[in-house]
Amino acid sequence: MRAEAKVMPVKEEQPKKKKFAFPHIYVILLIFVAVMSIASYVVPAGEYERVEGPMGRMMINPDVFTFIESTPIGLMDFLTAIPQGMVSASSVVFFTFMIGGAFMVLKDTGIIHFGVDRLTRTFISRKVLIIPVLLVTFSVITAFIGTPELALVYVPILIPLMIKLGYDKMMAAGVALISTTGGFLAALTNPGTVGLSHQIAELPVYSGAGYRFLLLVAIITSGVIFLIGYAKKLEKNPQLVKQSLKETASHHIYQEKNYDITTRQQVAGIVVILMFVGMIYGVLTHQWDFIKLAGYFLAMGVIVGIVAGMSGNQISESFNKGFRDVLLGAMIIGVARGVAVVMEESQIIDTIIYGLSHAVSSLPSSITVLGMLATQGLFNFFVPSGSGQALITMPIMIPLADIVGTTRQTAILAFQIGDGLSNIIFPTSGYFMATIAAAGISYGKWAKFIFPLLIVWFFIGCAFLLVAHAMTWGPF
Repeated sequence: MRAEAKVMPVKEEQPKKKKFAFPHIYVILLIFVAVMSIASYVVPAGEYERVEGPMGRMMINPDVFTFIESTPIGLMDFLTAIPQGMVSASSVVFFTFMIGGAFMVLKDTGIIHFGVDRLTRTFISRKVLIIPVLLVTFSVITAFIGTPELALVYVPILIPLMIKLGYDKMMAAGVALISTTGGFLAALTNPGTVGLSHQIAELPVYSGAGYRFLLLVAIITSGVIFLIGYAKKLEKNPQLVKQSLKETASHHIYQEKNYDITTRQQVAGIVVILMFVGMIYGVLTHQWDFIKLAGYFLAMGVIVGIVAGMSGNQISESFNKGFRDVLLGAMIIGVARGVAVVMEESQIIDTIIYGLSHAVSSLPSSITVLGMLATQGLFNFFVPSGSGQALITMPIMIPLADIVGTTRQTAILAFQIGDGLSNIIFPTSGYFMATIAAAGISYGKWAKFIFPLLIVWFFIGCAFLLVAHAMTWGPF
């Protein structure tokens, strides 16, 4: 008899579960524009009276608010919100393009790679020290001049540096954004936030810098600890670095190559340093805006290229390559601005701040300062400009501070902390989104990376505010 063959049951293949893919940033921002458009049909329109404030800028009169006829967003208004956002944010968009172009010139001259090589040789045996050195340097610059947008300037240099030291592009973005955001959050003499708020509150300009310096130390120290911990993680898992290097190389951000530097390139490097110092001077003493900074970076690229021996055609092509590298970041800035455009067109932005201020005023006096922090952070989603937010919210928060018994200095610190914390996570913050786009990092990966530090910063900020309130910090 023939043995019967056993038929093995065929296992049905289980369908693979799809992993959650974080939406593209354009999708996220478009959803926000749509939500705000729908909100224009629900939130009543309103407006505060505008009066002339410090330096001729218009600010709100907190005593005069009226509800007005609603102007909800129609289909055409929704479709044109993003193009209008591009126009409205044009100064920041072109600033981003000029940074990209100027730094591509510096890269093509070999100056950046030479500098990276020197820094690598200096820190290769103790590479973890590069983290506190860079964080302290960049944060102090921002704490004085108040330009967190410099993160866009630092990233093109930091990516090749971090990769040569054995780290990845997330580390580069972390150093750039944590340092500039920390310096902005605890700013000592930021003209656009601290200086303007002090003028509105009728306080001595830049007073209270000693207490803000202690906050700066706490914020940057926690940032250093956080990034050193990430560095140790990379050292234990080299596969993470290899993957980042593969992705970075595919974007032509970094190439392993030795550069010989000529006398002309050395002179060009000195010119770069002098022009960078000149930029800090211009921002600090003349309050250069984004248009002036864009022109300055254009001049930097041209001058450095000529000094280094590049022809006009070579400089032009370098600018073109730089424009292409930062295109995504520049577009994100304009798209993000579309959210504010919808709120301005429907005239619900004043209604929102009116409602938030009443919510804060109903809190117990002991925790009002924390409510101020939360309000400022939330409002920064709609108005990411620090000076713009100061002109809108400070005229309300200053009288509120007087009523609930906290000092005006403390109210301004709540504004600084709330504004600074949200700058590093809200997708409507244009320069932040442009920075991670320039580094080739998705918003989802960044949010997962930075969230633990954000929580630490939040509790540090709350502690400093509660102490300031308890000791009645400030002139009055």
